[in-house]
Amino acid sequence: MRLKMMAAVLGLAVASAVQADVEQNIRQQLKASGLDLPVESVAESPLAGIYQVQLKGGRMLYASADGQYVLQGYLFQFKDGKATNLTEQAEQQGIAKELAKVKASEMVVFAAKDEKAHINVFTDTDCGYCRKLHQEIPELNRQGVSVRYLAFPRQGVGSHGYNTMVSVWCAKDRQDAMNKAKGGDDLPAAQCDNPVAKQYELGQLIGVNGTPAIVLADGTLVPGYQPAPQLAKAALQAQAAADKSKKQ
Repeated sequence: MRLKMMAAVLGLAVASAVQADVEQNIRQQLKASGLDLPVESVAESPLAGIYQVQLKGGRMLYASADGQYVLQGYLFQFKDGKATNLTEQAEQQGIAKELAKVKASEMVVFAAKDEKAHINVFTDTDCGYCRKLHQEIPELNRQGVSVRYLAFPRQGVGSHGYNTMVSVWCAKDRQDAMNKAKGGDDLPAAQCDNPVAKQYELGQLIGVNGTPAIVLADGTLVPGYQPAPQLAKAALQAQAAADKSKKQ
């Protein structure tokens, strides 16, 4: 029995050392390529000999053990007549993890009285579809969906949209300032310690390239405007999936 235990411990140590070597190989190859790829973690994938490389923000790559071959794409598992997108699942988990780090106090929140789910929305006050979505917040709230805004000035730091959102985040009443900005009003210029630039970088990190970009509770990224009834249904389903995952 003792020999078996020692063999098991030795086996784990060898496997751990191999994993460390593989991770080092992959990280070194990616760094040597000159690509600015922020690697979060490296782990074995379901495919023998292929490793999954999780980037910060959730995006996934696949690599050989020596790091000389890298793939980008979807990995599906076909089982019991059902296809599961394993890559999408992992990316959603990564996105949800990143957004969980953002405090509600750093967002502009329109909370439902009886909250059943929430959505995170990367928004730009100059975006027409963002304004259209904003008009549907009362209906979303009525269905139990809270809306949590993060800043994503499409024209970048220093743009008109960026300056407007700084004024929103620095306002004493952020909700009122957001309502006015979405209505096309010019806000008084304001400056304070604000998260606008940081949230813009976060959006780019998780793959946002336009607004509104809606992230559901399970990390699903929904690009573009969605009508309130359709969005509320998706938000409630995603919240249920996220809650179930936490219990497992």
